[in-house]
Amino acid sequence: MSVTAHAHVEDHAHDDHAHHHHKETFVTKYIFSQDHKMIAKQYLITGLIMGFIGIAMSLLFRMQLAWPGESFPIFEAVLGKWAPDGVMDADMYLALVTIHGTIMVFFVLTAGLSGTFSNLLIPLQIGARDMASGFLNMLSYWMFFTSSVIMVISLFVEAGPAAAGWTIYPPLSALPMAQPGSGMGMTLWLVSMAIFIASSLLGSLNYIVTVLNLRTKGMSMTRLPLTIWAFFITAIIGVISFPVLLSAALLLIMDRSFGTSFFLSDIFIQGEVLHYQGGSPVLYEHLFWFLGHPEVYIVLLPALGITSEVMSTNARKPIFGYRAMVASIMAIAFLSTIVWGHHMFISGMNPFLGSVFTFTTLLIAIPSAVKAFNYITTLWKGNLQLNPAMLFSIGLVSTFITGGLTGIILGDSTLDINVHDTYFVVAHFHLVMGISALYGLFAGVYHWFPKMFEGKMMNKNLGYVHFWVTAVCAYGVFFPMHFVGMAGVPRRYYQNTAFPMFDELTDVQVLMTVFALIAGLAQLVFLYNFISSIFYGKKGPKNPWKSNTLEWTAEVKHIHGNWDGPIPEVHRWAYDYSKVDENGEYIIPGQDFVPQTVPLQKDEEELNH
Repeated sequence: MSVTAHAHVEDHAHDDHAHHHHKETFVTKYIFSQDHKMIAKQYLITGLIMGFIGIAMSLLFRMQLAWPGESFPIFEAVLGKWAPDGVMDADMYLALVTIHGTIMVFFVLTAGLSGTFSNLLIPLQIGARDMASGFLNMLSYWMFFTSSVIMVISLFVEAGPAAAGWTIYPPLSALPMAQPGSGMGMTLWLVSMAIFIASSLLGSLNYIVTVLNLRTKGMSMTRLPLTIWAFFITAIIGVISFPVLLSAALLLIMDRSFGTSFFLSDIFIQGEVLHYQGGSPVLYEHLFWFLGHPEVYIVLLPALGITSEVMSTNARKPIFGYRAMVASIMAIAFLSTIVWGHHMFISGMNPFLGSVFTFTTLLIAIPSAVKAFNYITTLWKGNLQLNPAMLFSIGLVSTFITGGLTGIILGDSTLDINVHDTYFVVAHFHLVMGISALYGLFAGVYHWFPKMFEGKMMNKNLGYVHFWVTAVCAYGVFFPMHFVGMAGVPRRYYQNTAFPMFDELTDVQVLMTVFALIAGLAQLVFLYNFISSIFYGKKGPKNPWKSNTLEWTAEVKHIHGNWDGPIPEVHRWAYDYSKVDENGEYIIPGQDFVPQTVPLQKDEEELNH
């Protein structure tokens, strides 16, 4: 960006600041805000509310799996007519699984994670006054909010919420008369997702333009923190793949409501043949998974970016292999768009095509392993500050590796046949995408909480309780689940009492459910810590983690435009921790970090390898 343009932006921001500050009302500041910091908080709080709904659902159906057909008063209290005498209805079980998956994948891990931290960090870390378009940013949040409200409303329709698994394969999703969960609940699901996709696209375009056009003087692409690289590439994947899911949702709406046959053919209901002809449910699978697999990385990459930043800061040493990290993010983004077929190995696809998808899927292990090894080598011989954010980052690397290893089995078209659609798959993706991304979210919240809430710090000891209980329970739920899957227990069945060979696994189901319930309680510790710290948290210093990135140079008090004076200029990359000159002295005497705003000294070599 040219210097004149910069000067113009600066002046404009200053005028803005001088003239408009006193006019702010409650509505423009807290509700229809165009300030990226407020929008980030809105995304986070909405995402957390949806997260607690999603977790509550998982606890309900885990109880049903551990004690099938038992009567629980809580079922009747929460589910009403769907749990007569406290026994969960089979249709409701599938609906809970469906909405739990949808909420956690899209509303918590996509919007809650990307929406929060892309908004908070992109302008602050690249040195911009705000996003490229504050209005689009606001629109993006309110569309997300609308879609969240519609999704929650769908829980209360008479025939029950959408029930076809979170992937909503036809014909269950394409025939309104197929089952109770195919009626109005499914229509609302599709409308909600269409609005959600529009919101994601608006957000992503904004992030891309902001990173490309609004970097401060000296902030070249190779000086960007890895967080920004991750958000930037994530936004690009979103723009490429979300429109495909939108087309799938719209075609499904056409099939349901306007009599078309994109996904339907030769359907019989009670011996009567329906008029649908020529469609293919496999076409829907292709459209869904063309988004569905990049979606995994849309969820994961921001968490990996946050981990890079948090780990480097708390190990007090430069991130290992900066350029390799950027290259691996790009490689993951490219490969993520050519592997979707591994979700469909048993859909009757040509075995040769299966072998092609196996090849591309196994290739993704390479950039993923590069990231894992680089995290481990960043920690190696570091001066580790084991605060809650750092612990969650290390936990992410653990679940990323353990969850990724089972992906090698599932990505192989022959090995996948045995475990496809069993709990092995559920265990795999919960570890590698669910738990890992959730750890990234928690790491980000603990680390940037003081930036979001004007210098307040979260309680460290409660953070430790939250981490250790969550980490032990997450493995307690999903480690045994692999063995249940290898024994052949299928996904989405509300009870397995019809199969005597699974009787001996009942105790394992109980074990997993007990761990899940304890993990659910641990999140209440986090919730208490989060809310109480907003109001009563201790004030920390301006740069509490002694970090190099630009956001810690901005004012602690939130102002429009982020910096009171001119935007700082950048002279180096973001990872000069524990850097010494040729005499073995720190670059800044008595300080083991060199912020990006400090000019290079005479004879100092600039790092970014």
